[in-house]
Amino acid sequence: MREVPPVEDLGEGLWSIPVPVPHNPIGFTYVYALSAPGGPVLIDTGWDHDDSWDALVSGLKQAGHGVDEVQGAVLTHFHPDHSGLTGRLREASDAWVAMHPADIEVLRRLEERTPDERGASVLEQMTRAGFPEQDLEAFSAAPNVFQSPALPDRALGDGERLDVPGLDLRPLWTPGHTPGHLCLHLAERDLLFTGDHVLPRITPHVGQFPLDSADGDPLGDFIASQARIGRLPEADRLLCLPSHETRFSDLTARTAEIIDHHEERLDFMARLLEQGPTTLWELTSCLEWRRPWADMRLLARHMAASETAAHLRLLEERGLATRNGSVELPRWVSVAQAQRPE
Repeated sequence: MREVPPVEDLGEGLWSIPVPVPHNPIGFTYVYALSAPGGPVLIDTGWDHDDSWDALVSGLKQAGHGVDEVQGAVLTHFHPDHSGLTGRLREASDAWVAMHPADIEVLRRLEERTPDERGASVLEQMTRAGFPEQDLEAFSAAPNVFQSPALPDRALGDGERLDVPGLDLRPLWTPGHTPGHLCLHLAERDLLFTGDHVLPRITPHVGQFPLDSADGDPLGDFIASQARIGRLPEADRLLCLPSHETRFSDLTARTAEIIDHHEERLDFMARLLEQGPTTLWELTSCLEWRRPWADMRLLARHMAASETAAHLRLLEERGLATRNGSVELPRWVSVAQAQRPE
């Protein structure tokens, strides 16, 4: 667990409230509170846990607000460490909740299926990815599926001004980490709330879901939206306030580093595919990760596989990789290797 930093007054009615994510190495998520006529507006809400709720309520109190005064929350994206407390917040304050329509649609689709149905789908995907029997059995014994937060009641599109008098907070659609991820620009103060899109030290997870889907291109979207954020007018004047780690500046350089990281990984994977067809599990298990593959929990292995799948999907879009094998166990190979005569 990371140490949770203190609540901070960032000046001019802006507060940083770290909300813990108990029993999770991520440690905490920054919730930002902005003073506005009619009550504070939150950027994200935090994880759904009693300790997390207590930290949010306490942080708001330090900022001079009761939780019942909150008029609304803008969610950078739907992940539970950002959206988990939306239901409790609504009950306590009758606050509105806004999110990009692409992420609202993800939540609606999830609501249409029971947890058992979603668990069965993940198991099928892991089987087609080539996960070993012991991993499949472990998942079957304790299926871990996403618990949907309360649905937002406002859709907030790219560049659409937030309807709060006295607060010129502009959303910038930055898909990749999720389909509807938003960064939020407070231009009058040279501030950019980057959510999980741009972090100062690590690169956020970008995954392909379902694992073997041939639809969409989340990593291609992510790279394009990194470049877009890096080209913001006077980007390097901005103070960036991320959801994790620490505040940072030099946005253009950081987005270039993130793009370079993925391009290097794409090049490496393309070379591996020249050695012959591979299942998703085989390729994922031989890549370098922050911790050794053998030491990774099953959930982390599944997330790693989804990230590998996103890279494969972009290689397909670039005409560098193709699929063969069967529907039940697809394999990926370089296009050049696939075209060589037997």
